[in-house]
Amino acid sequence: MASHFAPAIPTRLSMWQRVREYAVPPSMIETATARRLAGDWTGACAAARVDVDLDLRAVRTRHGTDLAARLRADLRRLAPDLLRWHMPRIAPDGRLRPGLTLSLARYPGSLHLVVRTPPAWADAGQRMSLALWDESGDGRSRGHHPHPYPDRRFRLDLHRHLWDAGRSGELTGRCGLRDDPDSAWATSSWAAREAPDSPWATSSWAAEAELLLRAEGLGPRGAFTVRLGTRDRAILELVAPDDGHAPGVRPLALPAGDVATLPVLPEVAARVLPDLELLRAGLITADRLHPLVAAALPPFGTAPGSGPAVEAADPHRVECRGEVHRIALRDGVLTAVDHDPVEVRREELLVALGGPALPCLRAIDAVHRSPEQLPAVRMRLRHGDVTGALAVVEELLGPGAVLRDGPLRDELESALARRVAHGLFRSGLVPEHPAAGGGAEARPPRLDRRTPPVWREKRGNRARPRTGLAA
Repeated sequence: MASHFAPAIPTRLSMWQRVREYAVPPSMIETATARRLAGDWTGACAAARVDVDLDLRAVRTRHGTDLAARLRADLRRLAPDLLRWHMPRIAPDGRLRPGLTLSLARYPGSLHLVVRTPPAWADAGQRMSLALWDESGDGRSRGHHPHPYPDRRFRLDLHRHLWDAGRSGELTGRCGLRDDPDSAWATSSWAAREAPDSPWATSSWAAEAELLLRAEGLGPRGAFTVRLGTRDRAILELVAPDDGHAPGVRPLALPAGDVATLPVLPEVAARVLPDLELLRAGLITADRLHPLVAAALPPFGTAPGSGPAVEAADPHRVECRGEVHRIALRDGVLTAVDHDPVEVRREELLVALGGPALPCLRAIDAVHRSPEQLPAVRMRLRHGDVTGALAVVEELLGPGAVLRDGPLRDELESALARRVAHGLFRSGLVPEHPAAGGGAEARPPRLDRRTPPVWREKRGNRARPRTGLAA
């Protein structure tokens, strides 16, 4: 009989499925929402691990009361947990795109409200920061960020529904899910090229491009580009028969020098919303989405079930000396319940002297060093959810457990070291990674007469093979 295999999940959907499970935990959403509704926007940012690098009093003094009032109103509407939900991410783990400056709003006088992510070497905790960036380029707002200027490809100032709690309901229309099939977001000359499982939202490119061109002061029609890959660009032109018809896009051929100056369609406008892809593929249910996203998207069917759940064997039952013994939490510590404490202490002393350990003690030791839940702990730590990771460890080993050498302890110590690196970056003590600096210690020594002959021979022989040749 022929074997039937389930279709493989696309890599991008697998990544976004992990992101939705670990990157923005429900506890963060609940706390940030409660503080935002209470008017505490700084508390909401703290709950969503967003550092605030701006001072409203300084803004009012330097730029006036009107601009400060507009900025304060935007900060009160900011849902930092929703912003984290929609931030650009990188494969394979789905962590925040490092070293990014992303524009959230523009104000008169060349000011931008921006959100920044730290470089990859200092991304512990997956924290972000809010700041003001002055387009005039006076250098006062540069700080020590490696890329302080807003990225043209990643911008949310034209997509406030992805971070503004008061406009999150616009998500339905911006995703091309309007009931009106003749709306601007549902018609395009490129719609026929969009495959059902394509990640490109070509049906809404025309409407999004019109907003982009108007925001750039280029009028309602013109040329723009869409980044399709590392070296692949689509050069398109926004056209319409007349003002009474919905705009459409068509391919355009331009010299390479002119393409670099064209506006770039933002990534969130070029691609299909990841949540929509996950819902359509049945990889997530609406109750797992951010509440503001779930309220805006139309109802979808639930994820297909795999039949009745089968209860797994108790992982804390061990065959020991011909009997099945239990391992459970007692007084906050994982303990061999069916062994007398005196016997357990005696066996531990024998193990310390080099003797064989009881199966129960071996099982406890294995759980301490490399538990089955280690992948979940690792993913939570990589996404900055230290509280969730420690909760998993305490639920497994108990709050009174002492970690032993092994992968679990290595992961927790590594997370602590990365948090120290992030603190140094935030304080400005280490503005860039030491290995990326241009100092003399980072460059290889120059070959001269004082170079030892062995080093000169190794560095000078550029044609030596990488692998040995068999005789």
